[in-house]
Amino acid sequence: MDNKKLQFVFFGTSDVSKETLDILKDNGYMPSFIVTSPDKPVGRKMLVTPPLVKIWAEENNIPYIQPEKLNEEVLERLKSLNSDLFIVVAYGKIMPQELIQIPKLGSINIHYSILPRWRGASPVESAILAGDDITGITIQQMEYKMDAGPIIALKEVEIDKNETAPELRTRLIKIGGDLLVNILPDFIENKIKTTPQDESKATYCKKIKKDDGLIVLETESPSNLFNKFRAYANWPRIFYFKDNKRVIITDAVLENNTFIIKRVIPEGKKEVTWEEFNSK
Repeated sequence: MDNKKLQFVFFGTSDVSKETLDILKDNGYMPSFIVTSPDKPVGRKMLVTPPLVKIWAEENNIPYIQPEKLNEEVLERLKSLNSDLFIVVAYGKIMPQELIQIPKLGSINIHYSILPRWRGASPVESAILAGDDITGITIQQMEYKMDAGPIIALKEVEIDKNETAPELRTRLIKIGGDLLVNILPDFIENKIKTTPQDESKATYCKKIKKDDGLIVLETESPSNLFNKFRAYANWPRIFYFKDNKRVIITDAVLENNTFIIKRVIPEGKKEVTWEEFNSK
């Protein structure tokens, strides 16, 4: 099947999804329809903001919907499209089995770890938190069980010892998009033999909460502190309390097994060096 004739629906919401759409577009794959999340309040002022994928859809004149729930009405709409494939990248909602099975070729998903390790919502951060040396990309045939579908393709990626989650994610998005584009022709022609996941090796990760960034400087190991700093570099960032006020650590290194803080933001104040903060 010619890539221009492939009729696929893209499910996604975040910057990860938008950047993957850019890679697909650059390689001649344009979705015929997009499903993304509703606009939502963002930031301190709680301004109602559209997801990046909605903006992309409008810029590229692709029809889209933003359902709160994947209900029967949504399923009927998707069935009417007569799609070949659903591609799901960081959509953020659990997809029912009936929906996954709608297209002729089923539904596929890019996951940012080597499955079955780190199934769940935060695979990039979890790999760094655990001190993993290797992570990667898995493209899986979706099933109605979290990140448990048969593996279509995977690619291992080394994690640099100083790499933060945003830096690693940026690399993985590009690698994942390229891998997807490379496997699509053979997948469409049913030339790829999928591999079942080994359930005995499955590990899971959770959605990150703001309080996950709280650290205890006095008792946590230097490597654990540095891994948290790297994993939570974008959000929620790591912090501790001094005199009942939050202190956010914005720059730090691990040298000779010592966690060295370089810069902080004291609550209600501007960023300062660690030396300036401790001289007051």
